[in-house]
Amino acid sequence: MNRLIRSAAFALMLMPAMGSAQDFDVGLAAAEAGDFATALREWTPLAEQGDMVAQYNLGIMYNNGDGVLEDDAEAAKWYRLAAEQGYADAQFNLGLMYDSGIAVPQDYAEAVRLYRQAAEQGQASAQTNLGAMYESGQGVPQDYAEAVKWYRLAADQGKALAQSNLGLMYFKGDGVPQDYAEAVKWYRLAAEQGDASGQSDLGAMYALGIGVPQDYAEAVKWSRLAAEQGDASAQFGLGIRYEFGQGVLQDYVTAHMWYNIGAANGDTDGATSRDRVAAQMLPADISEAQRRAKVCMASGYQDCD
Repeated sequence: MNRLIRSAAFALMLMPAMGSAQDFDVGLAAAEAGDFATALREWTPLAEQGDMVAQYNLGIMYNNGDGVLEDDAEAAKWYRLAAEQGYADAQFNLGLMYDSGIAVPQDYAEAVRLYRQAAEQGQASAQTNLGAMYESGQGVPQDYAEAVKWYRLAADQGKALAQSNLGLMYFKGDGVPQDYAEAVKWYRLAAEQGDASGQSDLGAMYALGIGVPQDYAEAVKWSRLAAEQGDASAQFGLGIRYEFGQGVLQDYVTAHMWYNIGAANGDTDGATSRDRVAAQMLPADISEAQRRAKVCMASGYQDCD
């Protein structure tokens, strides 16, 4: 259940302007229809006149290469203009660029500053990332209580990543009293929205019987959902279930396949477990497990039977 900072994705929606002019609406309708050339033509003059939503939308277009050549530096320019006017989504996106060092020097303190500006306006992704910065101590002194505070604000808005992260804080007892039942609650909320980390962690709780009655069938269900999204920990967990026949029929070939996939995706125990189960298999079965692993990964984890 180790966890890295999970940066939220760039906001992709094109937001309507406040007090929008007819020109903006024409651009918005064009963008929604995929006519980005018209959107660019309508929004550029507005952005140059200081319309912060048009500025933000130009940033999105340059970020994604919609109707223009992809240009992160140009995206940062427009995000900055909108951010300086207080536009929360632009503050968040510019914060991501500083967090990752995209088109600007990597600067965690500047990322924190921008995330905080957006978070204080209620932007849930910024609240999530600000919580992650406090949890890891990047750009700010490490402070688990502050991390919990920001995760909770975003989790209460339904942000799945924040729910998963908050669940982990309860699991570890970082910034809150350790409470496995509360961890399960937040993992489940995230898992039911399709968050792979929440699904993986919920599957592990069912496998171990922590915070919920032990239920291997439920563990397999949630681990499989996460594994099919590429979560290495869940892939390793499925390997365990198949190796020992927990919630599924014992199957060393399938166990080897999932251990191998988990190892390829960075699970530190996957290779050791793969080699352990391989010692009990025939060479032909090992070859079949390796073949299936290649097919599974090539299919984006959708053809793993």
